Amino acid sequence: MLRLELTRGEGRLADQAVSRITEMIQSGSLPTGHKLPSVRGFAEQNDISKSTAVTVYDRLVASGLVSSRSKVGFFVASRTAPLELADASEPCEREVDPLWMMRQALKDDPSMLKPGCGWLPDDWLDGDSIRRSLRKISRSADAQLVGYGQPLGFAPLRHQLQIVLASREIAAVPSQIMLTDSVSQAIDLIVRFLVKPGETVFVDDPGYFNLLNNLRVQRTNIVGIPYTRTGPDLEAFAAAAERERPALYITNSALHNPSGATLSPATAHQLLKLAEQYDIPILEDDIYADFEETPSARLATLDQLDRVIHVGSFSKIMSAACRCGWIACRQDWLEGLRDLKLAIAVTSNELSAQLVHNVLQDGGYRRYVAGVRERLGRTSIVVRRQIEQTGLKLWTEPAGGIFLWAKLPKGVDATEIARQTAREGIALAPGNVFSVSRSASEYLRFNIAQSRNQKIYENLARAIDEYKIPA
Repeated sequence: MLRLELTRGEGRLADQAVSRITEMIQSGSLPTGHKLPSVRGFAEQNDISKSTAVTVYDRLVASGLVSSRSKVGFFVASRTAPLELADASEPCEREVDPLWMMRQALKDDPSMLKPGCGWLPDDWLDGDSIRRSLRKISRSADAQLVGYGQPLGFAPLRHQLQIVLASREIAAVPSQIMLTDSVSQAIDLIVRFLVKPGETVFVDDPGYFNLLNNLRVQRTNIVGIPYTRTGPDLEAFAAAAERERPALYITNSALHNPSGATLSPATAHQLLKLAEQYDIPILEDDIYADFEETPSARLATLDQLDRVIHVGSFSKIMSAACRCGWIACRQDWLEGLRDLKLAIAVTSNELSAQLVHNVLQDGGYRRYVAGVRERLGRTSIVVRRQIEQTGLKLWTEPAGGIFLWAKLPKGVDATEIARQTAREGIALAPGNVFSVSRSASEYLRFNIAQSRNQKIYENLARAIDEYKIPA
């Protein structure tokens, strides 16, 4: 017998029943292994419909409080506490590498400050547009909600991306554009397609730290090319190309991650000449394009997708939860990438693609993006001043974007500073995480939008002072 006190008119009966039984299980009055009445018996004992009883039992099974045994019945499940995320976390003392950085930045801790992460705060993003798009998709009879999408991805979004690329003076028809679930997946596919294990890939030094994780997983030989305030060091690039004969070069052209620098037209032209001379494909990651008010030099604009593969996504300015990226490249490469995508992932996320398409068509999207850029500009003034008052020196003055690359006082190791502040709930991004040659030990990357809290600078200043004190 499992008779509950259910009150008509005070919320759904199923909600009340689930709550009462949950309390009984957690208090121990329904012990582990106790057999519950059948669905029919439970419904009769509590004067509820059979469908309501089914709902109650389904929800209890889904919560893990009750287990279902085929043709036997329902039983109170073991009340062993599930593993807490904190139990699986790694201590700050482990090696500070790109994976350490990812774990710090993605910690599920609302109190943690994340000046080293690579995305905007949630309250900067336009959640209302996402909600409008979701409602529109749910009401549309034509929306694809349950089936696989096309191998190249949602066609209306690819047509929209053709317009986006044209605004950057990159000519690409929809059949040259393939959607992915993120820029990370796009890069993964391109590396798999163009690079064999053991072959060499050039990356910027410093450069995007999670890219290094991917390249190591694929067992490539990674060579860093020193990055200057106008782009890659061309002399170093030429010397390394002659020596290494790389299969691919991966770079940011605009609003470089982590330095904030921007590729100059002169460097871009010379770089493409070197790439042609040594037959090097270039993967141009343009994920921060929307943060740039006036488009700067793009390799894909100069090359028109002959040797350059152009990738991007909307996760940084629209929604990180909506995983949708894209690849634009020449037709023969895209055919191979499409087949590789079919082999690895079948298709990309159709719902995310429809959501992004609706947001892009929303009349307020351009105003929202302009507002973010303006807000970043205002916030940057304050953050730069705070960084410099703490004793750091900015490497360059970015034309826009979210990153500042700053040098600590001479002799201060950014890795040790990051360890210290991580213990105090502040996730900094130490320079060597971004550097293949580990030559950026005195640098930190700051995310302007995530670096407004004065506590960051108070703890940073204290950590620097303690580091300078002789042991």
